[in-house]
Amino acid sequence: MIVKENILIPNPKSEYYNVKCTKCDGKTIIYSHTTKDLYCKSCNELLAQRSGGKAKILGEIISNLD
Repeated sequence: MIVKENILIPNPKSEYYNVKCTKCDGKTIIYSHTTKDLYCKSCNELLAQRSGGKAKILGEIISNLD
């Protein structure tokens, strides 16, 4: 019987952010590696722009959601 005690499990590099719109102060939860452009629900301002990997967050990041 093989005992695997000291195997390290890597932590994910992606996160969820609570983002505030710079125009209307609306709050939205955004995934850090989103594959779509995300817009504010009230004023239609661009909050996150997709890229090849991690998205470019254009709004103000309020907090990390763990």
